[in-house]
Amino acid sequence: MTDKTKTIRSLNDRFRQAIPSALDVPGRVVMTQGIQALCDTEAEPALYLGHLFKLIREFDNFDANNDPHGEHDFGAFDFRGEKCFWKIDYYAPDLQWGSEDPTDPAKTMRVLTLMLASEY
Repeated sequence: MTDKTKTIRSLNDRFRQAIPSALDVPGRVVMTQGIQALCDTEAEPALYLGHLFKLIREFDNFDANNDPHGEHDFGAFDFRGEKCFWKIDYYAPDLQWGSEDPTDPAKTMRVLTLMLASEY
């Protein structure tokens, strides 16, 4: 594993494990309509969203199939009978283009997308 990969992995883990606040690694979390609908079906959607964030923060089942580049940028888990994915992408701080250097937090805004597998 290269030093660049190790740095990206560390930044991704720090970002993901601090969700929803992720203060030391710039980023955002977005969710698809399917995830929103899954959480909105109950009287207290914030509880379900909190549980989803907990599953993402605690995810550690990385292997060659879901993490071929060693960056810890993808995960899959089951939630309320649905297969869910999360994926981290790297954008420039203005979110207009891809990041020129995902190892540099000053040049990168991480965006974690939470989605149903069926929406992928």
